[in-house]
Amino acid sequence: MIKAVIFDLDGTLLNRDESVKLFIERQYNRFNKIIGHIPKEKYVTRFIELDKRGYVWKDKVYQQLVDAFAITEITWEELLQDYIREFKDSCIPFPNLTKMLQELKRKDLLLGIITNGYGQFQMENIKGLGIEKYFDVILVSEWEGMKKPDPRIFNKALTKLNVSPDESIFMGDHPEKDVHGAKKVGIKGVWKKDSQWKHVKADYIVDDLLELPLMIGKLNRQYSEPC
Repeated sequence: MIKAVIFDLDGTLLNRDESVKLFIERQYNRFNKIIGHIPKEKYVTRFIELDKRGYVWKDKVYQQLVDAFAITEITWEELLQDYIREFKDSCIPFPNLTKMLQELKRKDLLLGIITNGYGQFQMENIKGLGIEKYFDVILVSEWEGMKKPDPRIFNKALTKLNVSPDESIFMGDHPEKDVHGAKKVGIKGVWKKDSQWKHVKADYIVDDLLELPLMIGKLNRQYSEPC
């Protein structure tokens, strides 16, 4: 019987690609008097290239951005602080996020998040999506001193939720850090489709978030059927 569902954040619940694009366009507009000499499309495109879908932290991104465009009237540190302060207001969820969480709570499932990243920043983004209230446990790698795919962070979530691995599902977009990381500790691994990867081996694959409650309902009906 599935009792708990644990999620990754970026690329799973938060549409990070669209959120970053919206944020950097807004940042360009905020600092237009300073960086307006740079074509907006070039500024946005270069940021996204340097960001590498979030796998490069923004201190390095902004240092390279300032150098690339010879920006002198604002420092990379100031641009970074603007990112930390303002990104939460540009968080875009994947379609049906709230509806999915409501469906899972109606099924009396426990919910968790395990996300790699900086603690306060990730918490602000969760609040920016308006979903904090749905979760029984939220683990952020900076605060935990370990990150996915370290088995310890998955096991810590299980302990806090008081469930066993075979009573749990983990859904994420990264094949290694999310799906395989969860499977190594005995949790069913669900891959949230991402065009960056093909032929991912997972217990289940979903595209639309609303597929998940249906899948869990089907699984639990199978568990309850007499042998």
